[in-house]
Amino acid sequence: MEKAQFVVGFIRGTHGYSGECKVESASGEYEHLLELKEVTLRHDDMQKEAKVESVSLGHAVAYVKFKGIDSDTEIKKYNRWEILVPRKYAKPLKKGEWYIEDLRNCSLVYEGDGPATLDAPVVTGTITDVLEGGAGYLLEVSLSESCNCIADELKTTAEGKPRVVYVPFRKEFIGKVDVQNGTVQLMHLWILE
Repeated sequence: MEKAQFVVGFIRGTHGYSGECKVESASGEYEHLLELKEVTLRHDDMQKEAKVESVSLGHAVAYVKFKGIDSDTEIKKYNRWEILVPRKYAKPLKKGEWYIEDLRNCSLVYEGDGPATLDAPVVTGTITDVLEGGAGYLLEVSLSESCNCIADELKTTAEGKPRVVYVPFRKEFIGKVDVQNGTVQLMHLWILE
C-alpha cells in the first residue's frame, strides 16, 4: 500500500452476526466507499491491514464486511477504529476542499498589513492537526518561537514548550491555502493571542 493514507471512515458498531460493521464516513459522503478493496484499520498505535469483502450503503451509513472477520464478537474489537486508505480511494475533492492529512505540517504564514507591513510572509506556526469544533473546523497550531510578530510571552507555555492555539478554518481568518508549497495564510495576527 502507498505511504500517504487518509481516514475515510470510522467503525461504529456491528451489523448482524456475520462480522459486518457499520461505518460512518469521515467526509459525510459514501459512494467512494464502494470502491474499497484493501484498508488499514487504526486505533492509537495499533494497526491492522484488512481486505474488504463487501460494502453496501444504507441511509447515512455503510455496511462493510472484512475478510477473515466472521462474527459480531470479532468485529466488536474494532469498534471506533479509523479506516485508512491510499489517496486514490479517498473522496474526490471539490474546489476549496483539502484533506486533513495535507494540511498537517503546513506552515501558518502572516503577510502583514497597515503601517508596520512586513516585507515577506512570516511563519507564525505549524499546523499540527485539524479538529472538528461546534461551528466548524479548527486548525491546531503550534506557535513558532522564531516569529518576531508575536510577543515572546505568547509563544511558549510556562514550561517553555511551544504554545498551541486553535484558529477557526474560516475565510475570515484563513486566506490562501497552498498545500503544494505547505503554507496556509493567516489573515489576522490577533487570533493567536
